[in-house]
Amino acid sequence: MGVRSYIWGRFSGQAVLAALIACGLDQAHKYWMIHVFDMPHRGLVRLTPFFDLIMVWNRGISYGLFQQHSAFGQTVLIVISVVTVLALLVWIAQLSRRWAALSLGLIIGGAMGNAIDRMVYGAVADFFSLHAYGYHWYVFNLADMAIVAGVALLMYETFMGRDGDGHKKAGNEP
Repeated sequence: MGVRSYIWGRFSGQAVLAALIACGLDQAHKYWMIHVFDMPHRGLVRLTPFFDLIMVWNRGISYGLFQQHSAFGQTVLIVISVVTVLALLVWIAQLSRRWAALSLGLIIGGAMGNAIDRMVYGAVADFFSLHAYGYHWYVFNLADMAIVAGVALLMYETFMGRDGDGHKKAGNEP
């Protein structure tokens, strides 16, 4: 057995592909919403009684926390995203479970999509607004959905005890 790589592992390629697909879809959608559909000038677009499209520029992180209106603040958030992506890539290189790696790939893709927004626009472009019975969820985008899906899949994979091929591990039967 050779020296284990700390930057590239068994499922790194698949995780990077998942990240690139998630980031690419997010960026293509944002480009279309901003430059083709012209969301910044449309205002509120009601699609259903519980789902709207609206243009929101998020200068913070999740749920609008830690709002940063200066170039320095946005740079700090970009650096945090880059460091997080690098740390997740190192984690992926150590994994022996495909679904865990793909989960982290989705998280990386979402983080990259939002970091690109910060670099291009100085804020993250959010569009999707869910609401019901007077309660409004935060406004989000495809990158946020990739992050949430990645975290949910990682939790499922971790708690259900899956092996590298997605099969239930021995000893984890109900």
